[in-house]
Amino acid sequence: MELHNGQLYWPTTLKNRQEDFDQKYDAAIIGGGMSGALCAYSLVQEGLNVAIIEKRTLAAGSSSANTGLLQFSNDVMLHELMDQIGEDKAVRFYSLCMEAVENLEKVAMNLPVCPDFIRRKSIYYASTSRHVPKLKKEYKTLNEHGFPVEYWSRKEMKDRLPFSKAGALITHGDAEVNPYKFVNGIFDYLKEGKQTTIFENLEATNIEEHSTGVNIHTPDGIIQATHLIHATGYETPPLNKKIGSDINRSYAIATEPIEDLSQWDDRALIWETKRPYLYMRTTVDNRIIAGGLDEDPAEAPQSEKKIEKRGKRIEREVQKLFPDLKIKMDYAWGASFGESLDDLPYIGKHPDKNRVYYLLGYGGNGTVYSMLGANILRDLISGRPNPDAEIVKLDR
Repeated sequence: MELHNGQLYWPTTLKNRQEDFDQKYDAAIIGGGMSGALCAYSLVQEGLNVAIIEKRTLAAGSSSANTGLLQFSNDVMLHELMDQIGEDKAVRFYSLCMEAVENLEKVAMNLPVCPDFIRRKSIYYASTSRHVPKLKKEYKTLNEHGFPVEYWSRKEMKDRLPFSKAGALITHGDAEVNPYKFVNGIFDYLKEGKQTTIFENLEATNIEEHSTGVNIHTPDGIIQATHLIHATGYETPPLNKKIGSDINRSYAIATEPIEDLSQWDDRALIWETKRPYLYMRTTVDNRIIAGGLDEDPAEAPQSEKKIEKRGKRIEREVQKLFPDLKIKMDYAWGASFGESLDDLPYIGKHPDKNRVYYLLGYGGNGTVYSMLGANILRDLISGRPNPDAEIVKLDR
């Protein structure tokens, strides 16, 4: 239920400490979700002094709706990405995603809380027999370039799972995480040091760039920084021109705990070739998290009835794959979800500004993109060349 409504007075009487505004930061990050957290972590490791500006509370946006699948394979297959941007860049981008999963594990091990980071393999199955040639081509491409991959026939799937399809790719080196614990764990880690100041419930209303830095105007005062990073997730991109993105919405569920998940081979991450695709994973308390049913409207759905209806559809799809399990939806939610038109994230310096950067991890691999993007921006801000920035630059 709503505990209050309207405009409250008392919260306006407590301002952020003035000394926080008097300080000039090496970098300010707008956005206190996954992208902002990983970017701050990377910059602090570099020795920079960072301010986080979040208009809500930390991890209250898309991070709380994130389903926590971490994969190096992308919504666009490697052989398709080669056709799009060339072999060298495509292979390098896939390698960056693999490295990002490894870096995410290192971050998880360094946190004061356990974010349930667990290495998993992924099962990417053909939704129809028509998709088998594409899967086999992807297997050949991944294998030729040294990525850890297997191909399972229908019989091999049947030997390992309660369902079988015409074929499946099995990739190794992926992972799962509790994204909410992960983001909050990063901020807990950052709070322990002296290089991060966090401004919650404070909106950046205007940005002014000058020769030596950036002024971020807020209702409580001006925050000064040498560099500014927009890590605003699926909010309206704050660029002067619209970038190539498509913001829609998706649905997900978490089931009640299931006593025995032994028939789920290695508790692998599972997804399929059709679009939009169904995907699923397990949790440490034996739930199944599954999602899909993407649709065009950008805003998160407001109708509880519609969310429940979509959730029941996802529940039925999971039940079809695991007919012997007692699948019962316990939680259901819908959230905004963003994709770029070329299936790559937007990361890098504003094309017309010198001190303003963006970390927009659009796509199904948002957390992985945020990690690789945090490292790219760390290099750019520190004045080190990073050739990988060319792949994901904003004005591509």
